[in-house]
Amino acid sequence: MTTVRLNSADPVSVDTDALIVGFRPGQDGPVPAVGAESLDAAFGGKLAASLGAVAFTGKAGELAKLPTFGAIAAPVLVAVGLGDSPAPEGLRRAAGAAVRSLAGTARAVLALPAGTPEEAEAVALGGLLGAYAFTRYRTAGEQKAPVADLTVVSGQSGDVAERASVLAESVSLVRDLVNTPPSDLWPARFAELAEQAGAEAGLSVEVLDDKQLKDAGYGGLIGVGQGSVNPPRLVRLAYSHPEAGKTLAFVGKGITFDSGGLSLKPSASMDWMKSDMGGAGAVLGALIGIARLGLPVNAVGYLCLAENLPSGTAQRPSDVIHSYSGKTVEVLDTDAEGRLVLMDGIARAAEDDPDLIVDVATLTGAQIVALGWRTAGVMANDDAIRELVVEVATEAGEGAWGMPLPEELRKGLDSPVADIANLHPERWGGMLAAGIFLKEFVPEGVRWAHIDMAGPAFNKGEPYGYTPKGGTGAITRTLIGLAERHASI
Repeated sequence: MTTVRLNSADPVSVDTDALIVGFRPGQDGPVPAVGAESLDAAFGGKLAASLGAVAFTGKAGELAKLPTFGAIAAPVLVAVGLGDSPAPEGLRRAAGAAVRSLAGTARAVLALPAGTPEEAEAVALGGLLGAYAFTRYRTAGEQKAPVADLTVVSGQSGDVAERASVLAESVSLVRDLVNTPPSDLWPARFAELAEQAGAEAGLSVEVLDDKQLKDAGYGGLIGVGQGSVNPPRLVRLAYSHPEAGKTLAFVGKGITFDSGGLSLKPSASMDWMKSDMGGAGAVLGALIGIARLGLPVNAVGYLCLAENLPSGTAQRPSDVIHSYSGKTVEVLDTDAEGRLVLMDGIARAAEDDPDLIVDVATLTGAQIVALGWRTAGVMANDDAIRELVVEVATEAGEGAWGMPLPEELRKGLDSPVADIANLHPERWGGMLAAGIFLKEFVPEGVRWAHIDMAGPAFNKGEPYGYTPKGGTGAITRTLIGLAERHASI
């Protein structure tokens, strides 16, 4: 695990393997950003010219590596572009990209703008997230280890580095879970890992197995999981604080593998469905982070875990299931399974009398069609809550956009044989229709928000900023941020 510390030493003389420095675009070439003023003098005023010679301009996202030839203590200089006026997210991305480029290097110093607590935390967190690597299954070839030791040049207190470490470790846990193949992460195994990690963080943990779920009437979880030899689980994690005045409940979709069931997905849509438990992962990571930060708030998390496979025992299109809330649901498409496990989790979470329920899920392909791979859709039964979730996500650097729940779409979920159907007959507005379905299971008077992060949970493309290829850990920091907001109310 990569460690980070803060140190106010002059970056020119600090002993390290690589020095990371920020630059902004200037009229005559790149200009050193705050934190790197002494470097130009150390290079005899020729640093900007040297960077310009390799076409480095200082634009956000640019990277250049130069040997220092003894001009400073570090043998390698990494110049990273910050753009004109980097916000905390720009600093996080710059730090992450630079640290990621130094895989195989033991130590690195980040001399990026870090004059405020927010800036220092952004640099530290970005560096830690950029140092993530998932190598559990690598057995051959040269493996470059991520940077093991990071130092942020800043006069801020060590509390900043400690908080950044907690956030990074929570996100890394989620990334590890999402990246783990379904052969090693079935519902019962996920529950075991959650139980272990939760107990280590001081959470109380309760696990319901398939018999208990059936006896208690969790028809959604049972229905989705009945086609697999690996039966479903419901995990309840709880954190309490003696000074808490608010209670939050988080509900995560945890489909450890989604084949679509009898409504089978095409193979091209199935190979990354190990990520379909990303919502449950984010809830677990968030609860652990909230506990480690000691936030004065009560938080409850529900992991709705099932494996959606086709077999002779799988649920069929046209089946009717009885949800935990008592409502009946006609299953028109077994690949619309996430909402079936979430409806049970939401109804159970309401029994904790929370001030807010937030469910998070890799729920619909329609989210990707509407908002792309990096922006989650946020829906809610309260406009202020929807805007709060978007605001907190944006501050965390996790893209989110508020979406409506149009009343006219509800009629499309009518069923001739049950209280509601699990699929809207029209293709259009699928993300919104899924949100409307979930809203039906939120009791009157309970504030609720739904985050659809089907795209952001898994990066199928190349790494960027502090985001690796594969599992991203998306929305974990948003949930922690929501807990922090409610702790301060």
